[in-house]
Amino acid sequence: MNKSELIDAVAASADISKAAAGRAIDGMTTAVTNALKKDDSVTLVGFGTFSVRDRAARKGRNPQTGEEINIKAAKLPVFKAGKTLKDAIK
Repeated sequence: MNKSELIDAVAASADISKAAAGRAIDGMTTAVTNALKKDDSVTLVGFGTFSVRDRAARKGRNPQTGEEINIKAAKLPVFKAGKTLKDAIK
């Protein structure tokens, strides 16, 4: 499912216009993004939790040359599915 299909599904489910559904989805993604930028997490009970994880710096290897390289530490967005979502897809 892509974004336009999601907008169609939300509009049909909530009985609102596609434009309003698009604005709602854009608002939700912006809110989640802004919360993650602040190192906050977003929990949707039953659905899941969006959060940020720190990945430590580490050594890697260039596959073409075999040369050892340093890989910087990074912050990664992660999603952990909630119980209701996990049960729904079994």
